[in-house]
Amino acid sequence: MTFSKGKNSFLNNKENFADWVSDIPESEIRRLLRYNPRYYFAGGKPGVIPLSTFHTIIQEIIEEEKKLLTDNNPNYLVNYNYGATEGNKALRKVLATRLIQRDGLKNISEHDVVLTNGSQQALHGLCDIILSPGDVILTTRPTYLGFLQPAEKCKGQIVTIPSDFEGMIPEYIPLAIEACEKDLNLKPKILYIVPYSDNPKGTTLPKNRKKAIIDYIFEYDLLLIEDMAYKEIQFDSTKISPMKRLDIDNERIAYISTTTKEAAALRIGYSVFPSSIRDEMIKVKGIYDLCSSEWVQAILTKYYSKFIDLALPSIRNEYRLRRNAMLQACKEYLEGKFSKPTGGFFVWFESAIPTFNSATFIEKALKNDISYVPGKAFFPLKGLDLCEDGKLVTSVPQLNTMRLGYSLLPSDLIREGIEHLGKLLKNLN
Repeated sequence: MTFSKGKNSFLNNKENFADWVSDIPESEIRRLLRYNPRYYFAGGKPGVIPLSTFHTIIQEIIEEEKKLLTDNNPNYLVNYNYGATEGNKALRKVLATRLIQRDGLKNISEHDVVLTNGSQQALHGLCDIILSPGDVILTTRPTYLGFLQPAEKCKGQIVTIPSDFEGMIPEYIPLAIEACEKDLNLKPKILYIVPYSDNPKGTTLPKNRKKAIIDYIFEYDLLLIEDMAYKEIQFDSTKISPMKRLDIDNERIAYISTTTKEAAALRIGYSVFPSSIRDEMIKVKGIYDLCSSEWVQAILTKYYSKFIDLALPSIRNEYRLRRNAMLQACKEYLEGKFSKPTGGFFVWFESAIPTFNSATFIEKALKNDISYVPGKAFFPLKGLDLCEDGKLVTSVPQLNTMRLGYSLLPSDLIREGIEHLGKLLKNLN
């Protein structure tokens, strides 16, 4: 038997790969993580992590394991073994209690909470479960890249709805649905929103807008994906009030969140899905990765049961200082408009120069020790935009925009980096 040389393999011709491989480029955020500039404003890396708390937790777990080993208790292997696909029951119970007490969710228990490898896996799973090729999704313009990519991978048609510095403008939702039914002969299936300090703009939906959105999803029978990633990183006294609170029968809203922003990037997301979706999500997660790490879940069980409310005030305060430093620096050194987030990790900047292209400028910025995410990344590759007159047009990214993250760097480096960025931009004129 002989074997062909590698150069003749079908793998050397990418036309033989699945269509999505060539259709969807690498995430710009993930690409920029390969760089380590002095002024890192790109990905939303947590920069305020309660390390001493995690050291305490880990030491507690180690001591507990030593005792189990000494006692010849077979449970000493639990943290190093496979677990339930839906997640560790103890952690799900702790999180369910918190969701009831802090977020006001009703009629849920640990049975309703599903753990995933980050909320990103939950987004991917929802697209896999709900979308067939050609199905329509509504979302804000711009929107989170981490939702766009799995939706596009599943060949969904993305229709973006106008937003301002208070988030999605809900009055456009019925216009978008009408336009989709008229022009595409399809009714949208999904509405995706980040209601608190959204990614990428940092906007938070006012109460009246959330109420309008709730009314529309029930009226038009849409699945709302409510991405609550930044709910715990809020800088004012506003009480968190998820739209999921009004989904009493657990049938219209997929509530997803993540431990990354409020704990550390340990890659555990937690969600409450409509009852009809929950079992399918567990099935698809089992296909993706079998289960999440039991060791990591043991750490988070202790964190959420004993430490989170002790750690959060100082975490929020430091992120508030960094947000303030970036807003002040943007005001002093950048020419254009920028959002004023009440929480989260990001400021959205729109250059005063309409012809400025942040997607090409990024290479110059990197050479000058600065990174950010070009705004182009947060617009669909082949989607449709709803215009103010209610018509659908081919989606066009707003190239003179960028997302600036303030989560990683201390305030002095934020100010220094934005000043440096401002000087580079002025030299373009």
